[in-house]
Amino acid sequence: MPAAAELSGSGGKAVMGMSAQPEIRMLWGIAKSPELRLTDEELHLIVERHTGKESIKLLNKRELRGVIGELLNMKDSVKRQERGKRFGRGNPATENQRKKIYKLAQELGWDKPSRLSGLCRKMFGTTAVEWLDYRQCSKLIEALKAMLAREKGGEDGGLQSVDHGQK
Repeated sequence: MPAAAELSGSGGKAVMGMSAQPEIRMLWGIAKSPELRLTDEELHLIVERHTGKESIKLLNKRELRGVIGELLNMKDSVKRQERGKRFGRGNPATENQRKKIYKLAQELGWDKPSRLSGLCRKMFGTTAVEWLDYRQCSKLIEALKAMLAREKGGEDGGLQSVDHGQK
């Protein structure tokens, strides 16, 4: 049991490197995950910033767990950002059309997403703009443009002056 003696005598440091192997593998796995895709240099910079040590092999288990926690927080942050993207989901072919739809809805003063969802439900039987195909998005854009034109043209109270030849 010389490894245990060396481990306990070194203040928790993994002298032989065997006891911290699972944590080191986990550290590298999180760093190379699709959400983070850190390079070796970036990972070492994070380790150095968090612990003050340049080498991952010099870290004890407590330090490794701290760095792993920091990487997990970074990974969760990336997931939250991706979840919040409005245009990241739905039909990729209609992404530009959806941007136009949201812009027109904003010009109409529709701050609540439920207004646009209601219009989609009435016109197409679906509640999400993201589920519309190219043709449906085109029809929705034209409908919103017509509503915007009516709103801008109706600023005089909805009354149009008609000249019937009377003086």
